Order: sequence, then C-alpha cells, then structure tokens
Amino acid sequence: MAPVKIYTLSTCGHCKSTKRLLQECNVPYDSIDVDLLQGEERARMIEEVKKYNPNCSFPTILIGDKIIVGHKEKEIREALGI
Repeated sequence: MAPVKIYTLSTCGHCKSTKRLLQECNVPYDSIDVDLLQGEERARMIEEVKKYNPNCSFPTILIGDKIIVGHKEKEIREALGI
C-alpha cells in the first residue's frame, strides 16, 4: 500500500472525517496538525503544504504520488485501492 500523509487542522471537521475514514479502513497514515505547530516549524510546514496545494487548504492528503485536497471519500478510496 502506498504511504499516506495528511496535513490537517486540529479543529477541521473535514480533517477529522478523513482521519476517521482511514482508521475505519485500517490504513496507516502520518498526520500533521499544522495549526498546533509554532514558529519556524509551522512556517516550514505551511510551505510544504503549498508545494502540494498552493491554496494551502485542509485536509491535504498525499497517497503515494497522488494529491487529494479535501475530504473526497471516493477519490481517497480509489487512490487507496479500496
């Protein structure tokens, strides 16, 4: 299975739904709550998100080399092959 990484905000309902979907499907993932970071680390992470998603909106999901912006269950499932 392709590695999964999601950039989220701790207060974002769509981000929470995406995490829940991945958990329900038993998909391991790395998650970063960008709003909980501070200072240089936060600035660096925002720049990283902008590389994948210039609008810097959340969640930004990386599944292998596929980028999905927003909680789009169908696209997420297709990218995961489930």
